[in-house]
Amino acid sequence: MQRYSYICKKKRLKIGSLQLPDRAIFLAPLEDITDPPFRALCKTEGADMVYTEFISSEGLIRDAGKSLKKLDINPLERPVGIQIFGNNPSSMVRAAQIATEAKPDLIDINWGCPVRKVAMKGAGSGILQNIPEMISITATVVKSTNLPVTVKTRLGWDESSKPIVDIAERLQDVGIAAITIHGRTRSQLYGGKADWILIGKVRENPHMAIPVIGNGDITTPQQVKDAFEQWGVDGIMIGRAAIGYPWLFSEIKSYLNTGALPDSPDMTARLSMCRKHLSGEIEWKGERQAINEMRKFYSGYFSSYPGIKPFRMKLITAPSAEEVYNVLRDMEEHYSSFQF
Repeated sequence: MQRYSYICKKKRLKIGSLQLPDRAIFLAPLEDITDPPFRALCKTEGADMVYTEFISSEGLIRDAGKSLKKLDINPLERPVGIQIFGNNPSSMVRAAQIATEAKPDLIDINWGCPVRKVAMKGAGSGILQNIPEMISITATVVKSTNLPVTVKTRLGWDESSKPIVDIAERLQDVGIAAITIHGRTRSQLYGGKADWILIGKVRENPHMAIPVIGNGDITTPQQVKDAFEQWGVDGIMIGRAAIGYPWLFSEIKSYLNTGALPDSPDMTARLSMCRKHLSGEIEWKGERQAINEMRKFYSGYFSSYPGIKPFRMKLITAPSAEEVYNVLRDMEEHYSSFQF
């Protein structure tokens, strides 16, 4: 596999009419994670594009409250994509039309979710067992909206079936504007190691003219740089590594631009970001749901600090926002004179 030079690459990445920087960094759509408050934080820290949580097409067409709530977009997030999933062609078309009315910058189709309750119904990565249907539904969705349509998918169903090079070209042929590839099969779920060789082969395909975005096992700025240089992808999508650590995007940008890693955020910065995040969650979804869902983020915000575990346990078990803020205040006092 050749190593790619960026001297000759285009200075901008284009998805339909949407212009993004060269070597763009994307925040992956993550269920119960990438809501408007968190997306806004990641965008502020340097994410070039963000995505909603994935939204059920059936939920949208039935006016399900949870699905409709996911259409909310904060102006600070843009550019932002709305991601939909399903396996019924007419439902997917109607969902794309409803999503279009919310005025995102693009519509993304989730053909990659490996979760059993999704995949076993033929949605998400379940469609990888029926490639003609995948292509057909995608083509129909492309025709149903004036927005760019992109796809996020996986290498294939299992180790014996990884036709991603052919799939990507066929999806391009029916009109998608970009493709994101998670370097695992459905059967791998999130285990094993992402196969970037196959992602690179998609980018190498001389028939591929649309952007190819790579995803899987990227957790550090150094890995981002290596992935760009080794596999020639047009963008990198960051998922789980950003949970509770939105600074990852600014660190990546700094490293790509200067070759040097910035200092990690200190406790003051972490506490400030966490408070801002919590405040946004409370405003968007109410106190009870906010404090429950914030529990997923505390390990990311407050990792690797001596003596941090008791504080994290208090944050996770705090019954109210007032208690959470009290714990954060105690942490600020405790670490204000702490020597590292």
